[in-house]
Amino acid sequence: MKLQTILTDSYKERYINDWPDRTIVSVLKDRAKEMPDKVAIVDRKSSYTYREFAEVVDRVALALQAYGVGAGDVVSFQLPNWNEFLILHFATTRIGAISNPLIPIYRDREISYMVKEAESKVLVIPDVFRGFDYTEMIARLQPNWPALRHVFVIGDQVPEGMEAFSKLTDEPWETRGDTAALDDIVIDPNDVTEIVFTSGTTGMPKGVMHTHNTLGTTNDIMVERLGLTSDDVIFMASTFAHQTGFLYGVRMPIELGATAIFQDVWNPHGLVDHVEQDKVTFTMAATPFLYDLVQLEGLKDRDLSSLKYFVSAGAPIPRPLVREAYEKLPCRILSGWGQSENGLVTVTMPGDSIDKLTSTDGCPLGHLKVKTVDESQAPVAPDTEGDLWVAGATLFVGYLKNYEYTVSQFVGEWFITGDRATIDSDGYIRITGRQKDTIIRGGENVPVSYIENLLHEHPDVAVAQLVAMPDARLQERACAFVSMKPGRQPLTMESMTAFLNQKGVTRQYWPERIEIVEDFPRTASGKVQKFRLREIIAAKLQTE
Repeated sequence: MKLQTILTDSYKERYINDWPDRTIVSVLKDRAKEMPDKVAIVDRKSSYTYREFAEVVDRVALALQAYGVGAGDVVSFQLPNWNEFLILHFATTRIGAISNPLIPIYRDREISYMVKEAESKVLVIPDVFRGFDYTEMIARLQPNWPALRHVFVIGDQVPEGMEAFSKLTDEPWETRGDTAALDDIVIDPNDVTEIVFTSGTTGMPKGVMHTHNTLGTTNDIMVERLGLTSDDVIFMASTFAHQTGFLYGVRMPIELGATAIFQDVWNPHGLVDHVEQDKVTFTMAATPFLYDLVQLEGLKDRDLSSLKYFVSAGAPIPRPLVREAYEKLPCRILSGWGQSENGLVTVTMPGDSIDKLTSTDGCPLGHLKVKTVDESQAPVAPDTEGDLWVAGATLFVGYLKNYEYTVSQFVGEWFITGDRATIDSDGYIRITGRQKDTIIRGGENVPVSYIENLLHEHPDVAVAQLVAMPDARLQERACAFVSMKPGRQPLTMESMTAFLNQKGVTRQYWPERIEIVEDFPRTASGKVQKFRLREIIAAKLQTE
């Protein structure tokens, strides 16, 4: 597949001094030489030293080559936070192929589209995770993917037509291939190395393309801001298939030469245990993770003194939660904002006041730039709401198979984020809304228009509108305002969820409340005023 990016010679020249001009596999090779016996990665099933990790990466890289994977091919993996995710990403990168991480909660609608759009040559899945049979779903969808050649399964249940992932990791491929020849593979740091799909809030998901340089820069500026070193121990429970987990759980620990500990199913007790036992110093997750942590009983009796930073991104942190966290945790709580297209762009400073932490989303990292503009694209004054634009070396290099749309989202060096924000006189941003209405449930974007369209297919529904309602833990949940067709019974939660389940919709996208209405607040032109619906449900929740 030929990829069309925005990487012209002039574009490369703009960031030549900001990009690290290296690949993550070259970093791993250095770490394996410098600290071979240091523990690199730990999950609930296994652990690897840097030497062991580098060796299994080479083995799987040779195996992928034997199965016909080469430079520019796409390897997709829908995996939990397991060590196999890292092995695959690094092995794929080692041979110049492209990683395509897929979020484990995705089901038919998302996976069918993403694997086909990426033209994936290989797909790796668990057999069963959290009670869901991935092999059954993939067997059903596989006929739709003409480019797919191999499906590998982690686990004991490997159906006919698929192969065990252990064939890649456990067989001695180094005796059949030339490990040294892997070093002869030339990888340009400006090659695309990752395709990650957005959540598809305004239609079908978009494939965001990143290079070795854009991802490397994202990690470098985070490390610089927080002063992280090889002595740090990083805990990651955010899914690796989100940029949060991918950048700061999969890649950053190796960049640092640190030790990383992974959790595949979030459990705050597990985090506390690892802080005590393994001296975790850093973690990053959406606000609900922080909420769950501070609600634990007996925190004051646990030794959490090693924990330095909890970075929360994806939704604003409520002031009461920050105050409670500061009372119960020894670490700095930091808030930040970013996107799949640009990684973490802003984060608060370690010494910032609680006011900055709770009323802003931080200031730009490194050499990144932000600005807010009005409808005429002119900069607005401090503390004035405008459209948020971003510029810098971490920006993605294009949407997959959508070059024209990519170009339309840039004005010179500036990327149009789609968010609304204010910027104060200190350069701190505050996200105030979104140009295209979305719902962020615990850091996960709910595809509003998609769910609305499905609800309109329900035989009893006349009009359906989805809006965010505030939630103490997840920050936002989806509320469906629904009017019924004449003579039909009101839609119930039971009938709605059964309908969406039948449609193969990811459970996290289901509305969690229904409000039956006769009519909707509208503009003079007849458009539904969603801001009024948000006000209505927020007011109702306050009185309940």
